[in-house]
Amino acid sequence: MDEFRYKRDKSPLHIKSHAFAIRIINMVKFIDCDFKLSSAVNQVLRSGTAVGALVREAEFAQSPADFINKLHVSLKECNETLYWLELLRDTGFITEKEYESMSYDCNELLAILIASIKTTKKRNSK
Repeated sequence: MDEFRYKRDKSPLHIKSHAFAIRIINMVKFIDCDFKLSSAVNQVLRSGTAVGALVREAEFAQSPADFINKLHVSLKECNETLYWLELLRDTGFITEKEYESMSYDCNELLAILIASIKTTKKRNSK
């Protein structure tokens, strides 16, 4: 059975988006908020983990256009995550230091996603 297992691409995007999702989950575990404010925490959890999930979906894209589309959606989720991180910082749910660390990783993912999209578009325009 092991010979049929798909060998996943261990690209920097794959590795970093997975690690970022883990960081988001671990961050959320320590945020103490009441039920009224839990939607903001749930939003950062949702968007922060969606980045890697969409990168994973792109691995089995049906076409280069589908691959680009999945990465575009991942890019949007990554940008949304930055918004929620800013909001959590500005409302005191995470510290400035936590924000800086998380936003650094998020911005790094944004840059990799943008570069991946541009590269794929360039390769497929020939």
